[in-house]
Amino acid sequence: MYAVIETGGKQYRVEVGTELEVELLDVEPGQSITLDRVLLVADGADAAVGKPVVENAVVQADVVGGTRGEKVIAFKYRPKARRRVMKGHRQDLTVLRIADIRFNGKSAAEGVAKASSDQAAAKAKLEEVAARQAAEDAALAEKLAAKAAPKPAETAEAKPKATKKAAADPVADEATPKPAPKRARTKKDE
Repeated sequence: MYAVIETGGKQYRVEVGTELEVELLDVEPGQSITLDRVLLVADGADAAVGKPVVENAVVQADVVGGTRGEKVIAFKYRPKARRRVMKGHRQDLTVLRIADIRFNGKSAAEGVAKASSDQAAAKAKLEEVAARQAAEDAALAEKLAAKAAPKPAETAEAKPKATKKAAADPVADEATPKPAPKRARTKKDE
């Protein structure tokens, strides 16, 4: 569910959890305010457009704090009159966090809370299935390792064969000689 609200002469599209900077409001940080200038409320395929505001629609927001906008430079210049005026301005703003959108008794915050609890339950179920699969894989790996482990009699026979093979190839141990480096050509060689 989302809504379009109007405050400070500007319109904002908001959802639950959205943080936005609006024109300065006379509120203290930590307070909760109600914005009743709701121009549109949409929930999936259903939408209600106000003329100019939607009836029975309210947006509740928590005041996070205050801040200032970016600096805006106003520069006036008149040629040949020696007039130059430069002014700067930073607008004071209030930071709001949207807590809830209510329309005809339906609350967006309740829907978000239900969706997050469903998602947490699905994640816990997936973790449980993954842990069970990992335990089954570990048991199968141990079973296969026990079957493939060589017996002590086999290991005693395998070692002499490997040493005979290494002794039969004496060339592999010797280093091959490196070719001599090429010398540079000089005028005398030509």
